[in-house]
Amino acid sequence: MGGRRPRTGHDWKLLAESCTALLERVPELVDEHLRQLTDHSPVYGQVLPYDQQWREAEEAMRIGIETISAPRDSPRRDLEYAEDAGRRRAHQGLPLDLLVHAYRNAGYLVWDALVEGTTGREPERLAALMRSTTMVWSAVDAQAQAASEAYRATEAELRRRTDEQLQALLDALLEGQASPGLAARAAAGLDLPEHGPYAVVVLRAERRESAERPLRGAGFRFIWRMRADGEVAVVALAPGQGLDGVARALEGRCSGPGGISPVVPGLAELGRARRLAELALRTCPPDGTAVVRLDQRMPTALVVSQPELADRLVSDVFGGLLELEPADRAVLLETLDVWLLCEGSAGRAAGRLYCHRNTVFNRLRRLEQLTSRSLARPRDLIEMTLALDAYRLSGGRRRGLGGGDPGRPGGSHEGAPRPT
Repeated sequence: MGGRRPRTGHDWKLLAESCTALLERVPELVDEHLRQLTDHSPVYGQVLPYDQQWREAEEAMRIGIETISAPRDSPRRDLEYAEDAGRRRAHQGLPLDLLVHAYRNAGYLVWDALVEGTTGREPERLAALMRSTTMVWSAVDAQAQAASEAYRATEAELRRRTDEQLQALLDALLEGQASPGLAARAAAGLDLPEHGPYAVVVLRAERRESAERPLRGAGFRFIWRMRADGEVAVVALAPGQGLDGVARALEGRCSGPGGISPVVPGLAELGRARRLAELALRTCPPDGTAVVRLDQRMPTALVVSQPELADRLVSDVFGGLLELEPADRAVLLETLDVWLLCEGSAGRAAGRLYCHRNTVFNRLRRLEQLTSRSLARPRDLIEMTLALDAYRLSGGRRRGLGGGDPGRPGGSHEGAPRPT
């Protein structure tokens, strides 16, 4: 407590005398103060021991009473102490409303004791005290405000530190660190089960946008992390929940390209899931916009995971084809790509390519001649399909084959078509 001095020197003198007399009753007031706080909420006693509460309350009350009668230009020890108390209570975990209640309660006790001390004595002393009412209660408000502001600032700093610690735990899991207890600590801090179905989503950095990311959906939860090379999300799925819902939640919110890992059984497996999600991302062409699942891109993932063998495959399968003029080569490879997307239907491929069905057959026969392989033989078809993926993902677009999403000309294909 404390604040502006009473209007006259005489009032201040009478108030100072009342405060000096009241200091002798501080231990009694503190006992009553703590009793009332305990009656109000048991949380006070759970936050810190009674002896410590008593010492701090006694010091705060004594400083407040002394400040009332201190010279006008004296340092505001009451506000300094209130700020320290606010910081301590934030660290100790006392709710802010209980902190404010404690200051109000102490103010009422001190004011009632001051009034009681003047009752039945000199009417002049009581009148001086009444003229000091606004000053005393303004001081109580100032103390509660100082404690609250310090509390909020400390709480924000503690939250920031906690968030950084949790992010560090999550990053360690995503990096695949095997520190004992790491998964358990992350589970407790993030309020996630240590064991349960999880997946990881990875988005490429250069396509990062400000679109709203999903936080929850269809029974699972997304936890996004910004990284130097892109964005990563840990996805907590409900038991029995698959990846179809994850892909739907991302659709329209993440332009891609991105990769979704297979489901893993717990937080300790997030490092492996991240690597598999990155592998799924590598199956996306340079200008792709889809967020793809690894379990639906396995053949292409095998190709991109072995770049040296992929280059050798392209060279062995497409050797003669690569000697053609870029425009000619692009037409043949696009025809193969669209034919694969159309599951081996020349008629459907012709519709997409805006040409005659026989033109598609002629181009495919020329491809077979240049590659010395037959699209009717399963092994040859597999080689040409994988070679096409390897060529496209290694920069084939610059040499005449456009990239894209599944379902579009120049896009990735899945499964082996039947020539028709």
